[in-house]
Order: sequence, then C-alpha cells, then structure tokens
Amino acid sequence: MDPHPDLDLELAALAAQEGLPAPLVSRLLRHPAARRRAALLRRDLTGEQIETILALGSARSLAANRWIPAPVRARLAEHPEPAVRYAVAAGAADSPPGLLARLAADPEPLVRSFLTMNEHLSADLVARLAADPDPGVRTWLPRHCRDVPEDVRRALFTDPEPDVRRAALVRWAPPPDLLPALLADPPTRVAAARHSAPTPELARDPDPQVRGAVAAHPDLPAALRDLLAWDRDVLVRNEVAHRADVPPALRERLVPTLVTEDPAEAFLLAHRDHACPAPAPAPAPAPAPLTVEQAEALLVRAGL
Repeated sequence: MDPHPDLDLELAALAAQEGLPAPLVSRLLRHPAARRRAALLRRDLTGEQIETILALGSARSLAANRWIPAPVRARLAEHPEPAVRYAVAAGAADSPPGLLARLAADPEPLVRSFLTMNEHLSADLVARLAADPDPGVRTWLPRHCRDVPEDVRRALFTDPEPDVRRAALVRWAPPPDLLPALLADPPTRVAAARHSAPTPELARDPDPQVRGAVAAHPDLPAALRDLLAWDRDVLVRNEVAHRADVPPALRERLVPTLVTEDPAEAFLLAHRDHACPAPAPAPAPAPAPLTVEQAEALLVRAGL
C-alpha cells in the first residue's frame, strides 16, 4: 500500500496544471504517478522531457497524448511494446501522413483492433479494416467505428464469421434484402430478430432469445404481446412486463410470475428493475491552481 496516497494525488494533479515552469515539470517527472499524468495530458512537454518520460518507462501514457510532436508519435508507432502502439492507434491523427496506414498493417491484431476506435480514419482505411484477415479486428469495427460507408456495412453483414455479422446487427439495421438470410442463419437469428417485423413464427420460435427480441420490439402487435405474456420463459415474460403498452390488468397478473430459482435469470430480472437510482452527489469544485511557490513547497515535501 502506498504510504502517501494524498501526496501522490496532489503531485498527479499538479502534473496536469497548465502554466507550470518547465523546471518544475521536469522535477515532477521523477514521481511515477505525476510522470504518467504529465505524459498523458501536458501540451507543453519539451524534447528533453519527452526523452525522460520514455527513458523512465511511461511510453504508453505519452502515446495517448494528442499534443506530442508528429515525429515522436511516429517513433511510438514503432515501439516494441504492443500496448504503446495500441494507444497510438486509438487516438492519433494521421500525422505524419501515412501513420494510420502503417498501423493498419501492424503485425499485432490488437493494434489494428484499437485502430477501429480512431475517429480520424479515412474511408479507405475503414474498408481495409473491414477486410482485415483477423476476425477480431473485423468484429471491433462495428462496435467502435462511427462512420462506416454503406458498402462496408454490407460486407460486415455478410462476413463469413458469425461474430462479425452479429456485431454489425447490434450496431445497425441490415438492408432489407439481407435480413431474410440473417434471420435464417442460426448464429445471427437472435440479433436479426430485433430488426424484423414481429411475426407469429418468430413469437413461437424455439429459441427463447428470439422470442425475447420479439417481446421487446417497439411495433409488437397486441395479439403477439398477449401471447408472449404467458411464454414459458421467465425472461420473455419479463420483456413483456416492461412494455409501456401492457394493460394494467395484464401487468398485475404477469408480475407475480417473474420469479426463478436460476441465479443467472434472477440477476437478469433484477437488472431490468426500473426503480430510479438515487441522484449522484454534486461534484466537488475543482481545487484552485497552485502558485509557483506552493508547487515548489509540494515538491520539496515530496523530496523532488
């Protein structure tokens, strides 16, 4: 356990304070928590300070700093530790030009996966990641990439890997011409049912997850709603019970049936509890920035 947690927190806060004289920042880099915070957040790091951060092992924090010079970012994109390259891939702008294309060719699949989170991707790079040889990268793309062209979405909906197709269905509604095949395919039937018009066939599907998707559909007809209210699966009945269009008399009959001896089902039932959480406490006001004299005194107290 750290013997000086408050002091560590004070030093870390000081490391992010704007306007600190460079000599004070350099002294803060000798403290691990302060060094990581400065590496991550400071806009004014000098070349010497950057080299100190790298020499002391905080390259990963530095790699996530959007303000570092382009040549430093390029160095970090070649770092031998994959975790450092993850950080570059997730947030770096394409500076120097071609940096993101280099990361899209990184031999470590997780680097390419983290690249799917990057908001600076061109349409060409999005398409390249959608065709990545590693299915994990292709699965990350619909989960994290905000702007995916329609032709790339179609490629993901028809990907040979079920996990990729499911991830695409969670993120987007499929084109109407692809929906029948996705519904007919067992690995994607549940996810596709959420985008399909409710039908009696789906409401009687042998898979309770499909019936649950139907029960939660916003356009569920009353007749199918009333049928699913007495479904043999408690989680399907629970979906019906939480619908806004359930008549009060039906809800009163339904709620007492929402009991189970299965711990996993009990957890999921509790998770759907609609009780309003207690309001979060108001955040404490941010402390006033330290003066140079106060910062100096803190560094002396920490032995820096």
